Amino acid sequence: MNATRPAVRGKIRHRALAATLAALALAMAATSLVGPLGLGLMRYRTSPNTLHQLLGSDLAALVAVAPLTVAAAVLALRRHPVAPPLAVGLAVYALYTYAQVIIGQEYLREPGNVERFFPLLLVVFLLAEAVLVLGWRALPPTLPSPSPRLGRVAGLTLLVVAAFLVFGLHLRSMVMAWSDPSSLTEYASSPTPFWMVKLMDLGVVAPAAVVVGVGMLRRAGWARRAAYALLTGWTCLAASVTAMAVVMAVDGDPDASVALACGSGVAAIALGGLTVAFYRSLMTRCRTAPATPMCWCAPDVPRDVALGWMPTPRAVPASTARPAGTMKPVQASPGGPVDSRRRSNL
Repeated sequence: MNATRPAVRGKIRHRALAATLAALALAMAATSLVGPLGLGLMRYRTSPNTLHQLLGSDLAALVAVAPLTVAAAVLALRRHPVAPPLAVGLAVYALYTYAQVIIGQEYLREPGNVERFFPLLLVVFLLAEAVLVLGWRALPPTLPSPSPRLGRVAGLTLLVVAAFLVFGLHLRSMVMAWSDPSSLTEYASSPTPFWMVKLMDLGVVAPAAVVVGVGMLRRAGWARRAAYALLTGWTCLAASVTAMAVVMAVDGDPDASVALACGSGVAAIALGGLTVAFYRSLMTRCRTAPATPMCWCAPDVPRDVALGWMPTPRAVPASTARPAGTMKPVQASPGGPVDSRRRSNL
């Protein structure tokens, strides 16, 4: 049946997504292991202050993000509905993080050899792009709506995070960098990553949070798709910031703060709980869906196929219908009378 071809294509897409997720997890783990956190083969060109942040990021990638990516690969292989939005969120986190790792180095100021490992970092970035595209294509056309209360909480959370990025995290340091740059240790030691983070947070993350947050408050369908990616990516990012704060505190960094470590940990737990609550609607729909050989989350499987489509008998026109018990009239062949065997068959 021709209608089963989209189902086969959907299965191939989910297998491709699973393979790409597994490769991304392996590449992120390899990047963390060859860096200062592991074998020490890759040395970042940055200041000691920023190095602690990179160590925390590597720790979070190795302990939390890479295992979560492997779990997403297993779910994608099973065509679980959670896999596509989870993959999109992980890809957003990887693109955000490793773009800063590649660009935010002091290549001509600090010692190191990170440029020799550019192919490995580039592979991570390209795999994240591939996961983003494959995961977005595997998303179903419509995602289940969260409860009105959960939708409002998610929208307000996105707006609060955007406001915190602008007014709580970046505004004060930018003013200090403009007025007295030498008094700001992180800016004086590593100006490149300083402005790189400002650009991505204030130019990409905060505007996206405002737009999606307003969309969630207005219960827009498109906002739900983006909310899954933002909440997943921010949960991973909050875990990464928590690991950075812990590493800075353990190593005795002058800019370390116990309040920052505790606050980022609480934020990571809160965002994680909100993200899990968001995904519960997908899991509930998967459990309550009718048992069919097709997974509802495959967007290119026709609805008729997923619901057990059967061909409808073709209606016979009234003009051609014959009363019951009547026989089709026998026509004589052009060459003579009808053969007796043919008559008996009729």
